[in-house]
This record gives sequence, structure tokens and C-alpha cells, in this order.
Amino acid sequence: MVDAGISAKRIEAGLNSFDMTSLDMDAILLTHEHSDHISGLGVLARKYHLPIYATQGTIDAVATKRSLGTIDPSLYHVIRPDQTFTIGDMEICPMHISHDAADPVAYTMRQRTEDGDKRVAVCTDLGAYDDYTIERLQGMDAMLLEANHDVKMLEVGPYPYPLKQRILGSRGHLSNESSGQLLGRLLHDKIKHILLGHLSHENNLEELAYETVRLEVTLGDNPYQGSDFPITVAHRDRPSVRVVV
Repeated sequence: MVDAGISAKRIEAGLNSFDMTSLDMDAILLTHEHSDHISGLGVLARKYHLPIYATQGTIDAVATKRSLGTIDPSLYHVIRPDQTFTIGDMEICPMHISHDAADPVAYTMRQRTEDGDKRVAVCTDLGAYDDYTIERLQGMDAMLLEANHDVKMLEVGPYPYPLKQRILGSRGHLSNESSGQLLGRLLHDKIKHILLGHLSHENNLEELAYETVRLEVTLGDNPYQGSDFPITVAHRDRPSVRVVV
């Protein structure tokens, strides 16, 4: 599981909706230490003794979060960007992202099957992307990609000015437009599904994110239309679609 940003109770309920339980999890992969990514970590780690994979910077930052309670230090496994590690039959590679956290990462994952390799990515919480990002996210069968905010909604919304600047900055979050532009650089004929995630409650709408990303893909310098691929918006408050690759 990537991150544990909601309560353990809600995580377990979400798993149950897909006929799974927490016992089906092998580990927790952390992207970074912000509370909306770790709030359920302490309970899950203590209840199920799950190994936790994270960069050293993230581990050190998580250790300062008293609200999580005590987490057995032996559960932590230090990972490094661009160094692949294995959990079960899954090869996982962390990648650098640009975000205002200690040492944040996104993840690409590969599973070898009789039908060939299956590759997925989880990439949120990045204020900017570059050639490195594009290279690391090439060739995915499915991906969860951030579409955090609509720029106009953010600019006229209730957030204080410093927070707006943080979100809009290079270590903040991807806008709908930027998400669509990045996606246009990643599409290929065999991609099966795109999930748009980490939508702001105050500064975005599911329909707006969906339509903006599709429009940016269509207008971009690529051979595809926004309607050529299944794109789904991941809900903030309930389970989203189950994607099988």
C-alpha cells in the first residue's frame, strides 16, 4: 500500500469493499511525511506489524510526529531514489519528486507475469516535472497522477496568500493543466488506465479536473485525444474504481 493518509478504520473499510483485508498487505510505502499521507500509519503498523519503506529523510521526519504514537523502529526499511527493491514478486523503484518535504518520492512498480511485465506508477505531490520525471514514468500500464487544483479556483479561493504561493510553487502541487500536459508526454498505445488523484477539496472539482486534463492531452503535441484512454478521477472520500492491469 502506498501511504496511509486516512484512519486505519477507513483504510480497512476501503479494502473490504474490494474483498480484501489489511492482512492482504505486505508493506506500506511512504512518499513523504505530511499528515495527509501518514495519519493512519501508527495504528496500522502496530496492529499488523507491517514493514514500512521510506527514505531516511521521511523516516526521520515521521519520527517527530507524536500524533502517530510509538512505531517499532525495526519496521522501517530505508530506501533510496532510483534504487530498485523487491517486495514479494513486485519490483519497486522510488523516484525523486519536487515537493516541500524532507525527502519525498513517487513510486513505479513492476510485476513479471506469464503475460509479460505489468507496470504501474503512483505519482502525486509534485510542484513541477522535468525530463527525469518523464523518463521514469514512461511505459506504464496504469498510473495515479496528481491533478491537485484549478489555478483560477486557487487564486480566488479562501487560502491565505502564502499557502497559495506554496501550492503554486515548484515544490507544491500539480495543477489540472500541468497534469494534463505531463500525461500527454507519457501516453502510449498500450496504457490501460489513468487515475487522477490528490484533488483539493477547496480548489478543484472532479468534473473540472477530468475535463481539463482531457483537453490538455487533446491540445498537446502528441498523437492522442483526451478521449482515447480511460481516465478516472479518484474520489477523496470513498473508494474509487478497481483497476486491473
